[in-house]
Amino acid sequence: MKSQNSLILAYYLFLILIHHFTTTKASFGVGVGVGGGVVWIGGGNNNNNQNPKSFESPTSKMDSAYSVLQTWKSSITHDPLKILDSWVGSNVCSYKGIFCANPENGIASTTASASVVVAGIDLNHANLKGTFVKELSLLTDMTLLHLNSNRFSGTVPENFKDLVSLQELDLSSLPQELFNKNLDAIFLNNNQFEGEIPTNLGNSPASVINLANNKLSGNIPASFGFMGSKIKEILFLNNQLTGCIPEGVGLFTEMEVLDVSFNSLMGHLPDTLSCLQNIEVLNLAHNQLSGELSDIICSLRSLANLTVAYNFFSGFSQQCSKLNFRNVGFDFSLNCIPGRIMQRPEPECSMIPGGSLSCLRIPTPKPLVCGSMYVSASKNTDSTSQSHSP
Repeated sequence: MKSQNSLILAYYLFLILIHHFTTTKASFGVGVGVGGGVVWIGGGNNNNNQNPKSFESPTSKMDSAYSVLQTWKSSITHDPLKILDSWVGSNVCSYKGIFCANPENGIASTTASASVVVAGIDLNHANLKGTFVKELSLLTDMTLLHLNSNRFSGTVPENFKDLVSLQELDLSSLPQELFNKNLDAIFLNNNQFEGEIPTNLGNSPASVINLANNKLSGNIPASFGFMGSKIKEILFLNNQLTGCIPEGVGLFTEMEVLDVSFNSLMGHLPDTLSCLQNIEVLNLAHNQLSGELSDIICSLRSLANLTVAYNFFSGFSQQCSKLNFRNVGFDFSLNCIPGRIMQRPEPECSMIPGGSLSCLRIPTPKPLVCGSMYVSASKNTDSTSQSHSP
């Protein structure tokens, strides 16, 4: 436990130092998140060369932190691990889950003083139940807020959007503002999020988005296909999502992991999946998808694992039959594929779920349009380089 806390403290200090040397303007966070399991990583305020009158003194900041944390403590209704029993007295740096540091010299502290601020909160897996309070927005030097695997509920205060220094978030209420933030990673897994994924999902520049193991419902937003090219991993598994896999999934040419298993997605797979030339793990299991698995799926060059079990697929191509020879894990059990073992009983295959579902499909002159584009671009590059060679 001591080594784990040391690592956490070191990470806080690293973030503080990075922020200290790279931030040229003071950033005041005046927002709050509500929900069980939100991680938001951000930098503290850099008050070098700033008017001191525009900042709280360190002493008043610690007094303010005491008031904030006591207010939040009073809103928490269930604390089975007795974490908050340590939240007594004015030395907030001694509270369990609260980490303090001196932002000027990067030294961690367990004692409140004039030069120390609350640098982070780590209450992962505390199983706390309650709500957030708007006063948390006063902890403007906080670089980390770890709250996953809790049971917070309620709504996100309006001033949440003003936390401009934050870089990573792990919440249990799902605010639209989250996907407008300049976050590199969003971890919202293992909570009790309900409702639909916000329509502005596609605004996020994150490289990793993990919404797994919640109670999210509705369709995957159409904006899903307009996310930045940085996206490497998307984990939507174990929710209650319905509708089609959006056609825009093919724009994620750098995608390495896509897991939408254990939902209720329907319809045929979009041809644009052929664009995912860097995909290594594609997990579509435990949905209600149908149609045939074609060459454009099974020919993906980087594929290491393809799981389509517990769907209603009616067949697969020759390339899919060769996956095992490529040492690609391939699980197609409990579908409706004639002549294959471990398939659904015939009565279950007589009525395909979502048979009348109309998924938007972009018509293409060739089914392997993305692969063709890659080959064409490669040839053009080669010919250009040869024409310029001496």
